[in-house]
Amino acid sequence: MKNVVVIGVGLIGGSFALNLKKLFGGVIISGIDNNATHLSTALNLGLIDKKGNFKDLKKANLVVLAVPVDSILKLLPLILDKVSSNTIVMDMGSTKSEICKVIENHPKRHQFLPNHPIAGNEFSGPDSAHLSLFQDKVNIICDVEKTKSDFSNTVVKILRDIGMKIRFMDSNDHDFQIAYVSHLSHISSFMLGKTVIDKEKNEFNIFDMAGSGFESTVRLAKSSPDMWAPIFKQNKLNVIESLDGYIQNLNQFKNMLETNDFRGIKEVMESTNHIKEILKDIS
Repeated sequence: MKNVVVIGVGLIGGSFALNLKKLFGGVIISGIDNNATHLSTALNLGLIDKKGNFKDLKKANLVVLAVPVDSILKLLPLILDKVSSNTIVMDMGSTKSEICKVIENHPKRHQFLPNHPIAGNEFSGPDSAHLSLFQDKVNIICDVEKTKSDFSNTVVKILRDIGMKIRFMDSNDHDFQIAYVSHLSHISSFMLGKTVIDKEKNEFNIFDMAGSGFESTVRLAKSSPDMWAPIFKQNKLNVIESLDGYIQNLNQFKNMLETNDFRGIKEVMESTNHIKEILKDIS
């Protein structure tokens, strides 16, 4: 890796750039971002070596797309048009099927690797970037058979070298499963925060009683709406299905409260406690 272009120099893009600089001595990382302040911050922090532009794509060994998924849809075909035949292009988006569809017939489709590091948090911007973001986190690569093996093997080695655990999935399966374990979690956090904020308008002391449980549950509500609204749009059908199941369980819990079925409530909580073992096994 001699020349890398990172498009989107926030938490994910900036952290990945830091790891590339650690892995490859002498690598030159060009940053592209529509936020001029973010770009200057990334340069001052040493996440990137220079402010780049689309002319840098032709010389790049690797192009990393770490922007909101709606921007990936627009940029990816244009990037594949401009890169050389030896350039690897990868994305960091949280949805995959729509992104894969938009370039499925592109002559350079084999140069693109659909990629999703499950490593984000509620923070954003280049000043949130750090080297350990990807350590021991799962990284999902989709439709790997459509990427030239030399290219996919190169990226897999990089991801493993920065400490990630690699999983391979079909892009449609990825979007279905991630709707339940990631996208639904963010919706739940946003709506819990909204519910309490709506109530707080009339009860000003409500946040004085907020403890660590509330804080940890609404942590994801601090996430960037610019990033998450496009994710919900692209994965709409899977998100709706996950919401249907979630709302059904909430209504069941509410009904048990209304009918004084506290034994049922306890049984539901006890059966759900099994999640401790599931999470322990995959951690």
